[in-house]
Amino acid sequence: MNVIFKIAKTHLLSKPKQTIVAMLGVTFGIGMYIMMISLMTGLNNFTEDLTKIASADIRIYKDITEPRATLLDRVRPEGLNQVHSVKPKNESDKIRNARQIAELLRKDPEVIGVAPRLTSQVFYNFGPVKLNGSVAGVDILEEDKLFDLNSKIKAGSLAALKTTSNGLIIGSGLAKKLSANVGDLLMVTTPQGVIYTMKVVGIFQLGLGEIDNVRSYANLATVQKLLGKDASYITDLNLKITNYRAARLKAEDIQANFGYKAEDWETANSTLLAGAIIRDIMTYSVSITLLIVAGFGIYNILNMTIYSKMKDIAILKATGFAAKDVTGIFLTQSLIIGLVGSLLGLVVGYVFSLLLAQVPFDGGELLALDSLPINFDSKYYFIGIVFGVLTTAVAGWMPSRKAGKIDPIEIIRGI
Repeated sequence: MNVIFKIAKTHLLSKPKQTIVAMLGVTFGIGMYIMMISLMTGLNNFTEDLTKIASADIRIYKDITEPRATLLDRVRPEGLNQVHSVKPKNESDKIRNARQIAELLRKDPEVIGVAPRLTSQVFYNFGPVKLNGSVAGVDILEEDKLFDLNSKIKAGSLAALKTTSNGLIIGSGLAKKLSANVGDLLMVTTPQGVIYTMKVVGIFQLGLGEIDNVRSYANLATVQKLLGKDASYITDLNLKITNYRAARLKAEDIQANFGYKAEDWETANSTLLAGAIIRDIMTYSVSITLLIVAGFGIYNILNMTIYSKMKDIAILKATGFAAKDVTGIFLTQSLIIGLVGSLLGLVVGYVFSLLLAQVPFDGGELLALDSLPINFDSKYYFIGIVFGVLTTAVAGWMPSRKAGKIDPIEIIRGI
C-alpha cells in the first residue's frame, strides 16, 4: 500500500499543472457549495426564526363559517333561485369556555404553555401624531413563555405591565413614529369610538417590522374593558409544544377534540417557508453541477495520464503488480486530488462565508438586520468533504479500471 501511494504521488508531482487544475476544480466546487449553503441555510434559519416570532406553534380560534343555504334554497333545492342583499350572520369570534380549554391543554404533556389573547384594531394618539395599529390583550407571563418577550424588551419591563392596569408595552417602530418613551401617556381609540388613556411601561423589538411598527401589548382585562366585553371574552389561544415540528399533527388533533380552528405555524407561514425549499434546491443544484464539472476534469486528466504512462503500467505489471494494484495507483491519485481539493475548498468556503457575514445589510423598517445571516454549522463542512471525495472517486474509478485492464504484452510489442 505504501508503494502504491508513493507511485501515485510521483505521477501527480510529475505533472503539477494538471494536478493543480484538477484540484482547483474540486476546490472551487466545494468552496461554492460551502459559501452558498452557509448563506442559504442562514437565510432559512432567519426566516424560520421570524415565523416563530410572528406565530405561536399552534393558534386556536373561531373560524369564519360559510353562509348557510337560504330558506328558498332549502324549499326549492332544484330550482334556480336568486336572493339579493343576503347579509352574513352576525357571529361572535369568541371562543366559548376558552379558560377551561386552556386548563385542559396545560395538562397535556406535549404542551409547554397556553396564552389567551384578545386583539383589537386601535388608533394611537400622542400629541399631534395619530397612527393606526393593534393592541393585544394578553396574560403577559404566559405570553413570555411562548415568545420570550422579556429578551425583546428594549426599555421598561414586563413586570410593570402586570402591576399597571392601564399599562401598555409598544413596539420599537411604533414608539419611534410616535416619539413616545416609557412613562408617556397615549390615547388609544377603538373602532367603536371608545377612548382610553394608557401608560407606556415598556418598549419591545421583535425584529419584524410588521409587528414592531403596529403592535402593542396590554393586560387581557384592560382590552376586554376597552372593548366592553366580559372577563370570559377571548378570541385566541396560542400554544407552545415540546416538538414544534409536530405542530401540524397536534393541531389536527386539537381541532378534532375541541371543534375550533387550530392552525400550526407552518400553515400560517407557508408562503415564507416555500422560499426556503426553493433556496435549498438552487444551492444543491448549483453545487452538484460544479462538482460534476470538476469530476469530468479529473476523468479527462486521469485518462491523459494513463495514456502517457502506458510504458510505466506495462513495466509495473511485468514486475509483478496485479491489475488491482494498478487500479489502486490511479484511484489513489483521484482520491488525493479529491481530498486535498476538498480541504482547500472548505477553507475557501469558510473565508468567503466569513466575508459575507461582514457585509452590511440594511433590513429597513421591516427587518432588524445589520448583516447577512450566515450559518457556520460544521455538519455542512463534513458533507462538503465527503461529497468532494465521493465525486472524485466516482470520476476516477472508470479510468483506473481501464488502467488495470491494460495488457503489458501488447504495450511491450508496440515499443
